[in-house]
Amino acid sequence: MAIPSVQLLGESPSPYVNRVQIALNLKSIEFEFIQENPYDKSERLLKVNPVQKKIPVLIHDGKPICESLIIVEYIDDAWNNGPSILPSDPHDRALARFWAAYIDNKWFPLYRELRAASTEEARKELRERIFEGLVLLEEAFVKCSKGKPFFGGDNIGYLDIALGCYMGWVKATEVSIGMKFLDEFKTPGLAEWAEKFCSLNDFKEVVPETQKLVEIYKMFQGRGKPASG
Repeated sequence: MAIPSVQLLGESPSPYVNRVQIALNLKSIEFEFIQENPYDKSERLLKVNPVQKKIPVLIHDGKPICESLIIVEYIDDAWNNGPSILPSDPHDRALARFWAAYIDNKWFPLYRELRAASTEEARKELRERIFEGLVLLEEAFVKCSKGKPFFGGDNIGYLDIALGCYMGWVKATEVSIGMKFLDEFKTPGLAEWAEKFCSLNDFKEVVPETQKLVEIYKMFQGRGKPASG
């Protein structure tokens, strides 16, 4: 039996894996999804990603590509079919990369810290920092979308995928702590964007339902579950 030319190593609850799945689906690329347990890593995973030893890993024609944002860019470069993911304008492209890095390195890690926080004072500070980050992302949305429904314009693009992959976990956190982060009054553009993005089939088909993520959230609350990337 022939090995599929595109394989994805990952696990369903990982937003970083979901990010790659969304990009593959957007380009209508057929692929084999191989479930991996990040806490009991297979020899295959360690072989294809010996440096960081984590998911997701995309394997295309036997060649592995690691790191979710790098994989998304690779998908856009390697397949011309379907809509472009990255903006064509060099400045818009740089801006999208900047905000994607901010989301991964500065903003979303606050949610993991919130889950692990042991005092109300610490949780309050983290909630405030999350809201501050959302205000910045609201400004980025206004600038990048240029009045269109998505960061990428009329259709989803790189920054939509970079932020949108986290929306399942944002919803799960909101349910778990009884607080809404995406406020239609404080961040109206972002709140409307999130509603549109989460209604897309490309999102619904790969991101687990909120209740399942809530159960996982509670399971790892206080343990600071490490992230894939």
